[in-house]
Amino acid sequence: MNPDNPVIQLCVKGMQAEAETRQADANDLFQQAWEMATDDYEACVAAHYLARHQPTPAKTLQWNHECLRRADLVADERVGAFYPSLHLNIAHAQRDLGQLDRAHEHFLLAAEHLHTVGQGQYADWLRCGIAEGLRSTGSTAPRPGGDLLKDLIARFCSRADLKALGLVLPVYLGDLGTDEDRVRLVTALQMVHAARWLPDDEQGELGRVISSLTASGTEAGS
Repeated sequence: MNPDNPVIQLCVKGMQAEAETRQADANDLFQQAWEMATDDYEACVAAHYLARHQPTPAKTLQWNHECLRRADLVADERVGAFYPSLHLNIAHAQRDLGQLDRAHEHFLLAAEHLHTVGQGQYADWLRCGIAEGLRSTGSTAPRPGGDLLKDLIARFCSRADLKALGLVLPVYLGDLGTDEDRVRLVTALQMVHAARWLPDDEQGELGRVISSLTASGTEAGS
């Protein structure tokens, strides 16, 4: 984003107001940005922030759809990385409105565009949001051994085993249900298993989870 763009400057000020919990000021600044916008790109950015300050899920959805419409009109590299967030925001609003099938479609679209943001904390944050959305709309089948793995993670938490949590939790929370994500999950679990720092009972249970996930991949590929 061009920091010299007056619309962008207003949005930055609005974000600062948000951080200072001055919600009314933030909304006023985003509204000013919308009214000042002179093209679809500026309108897209302003609409994104206005959507965050709407009183109802229906109004939020309306502004997120407007943001997506403007991004489609821009259709160049300036908005390419916007799409995962755009579809994720639309999906959240639709889920809040009980439109689960439509929400499911937009969670999937967010996942399809996730590659546009590259790697890093922002991408990880988006991935977790998309994965949670897919699970909440019932669109991803449970992993084999999933209940046992969930119990193991809870036990890691209770023991404050930060090493195990650091390896497993990011891929577990970001699991989009793809075979690639299954491999990522198996790899993380295998690293914990190979280190052998878990109590004996957890070590054995972790081995069973890995076997279940590995077997499911073999069956899918046969």
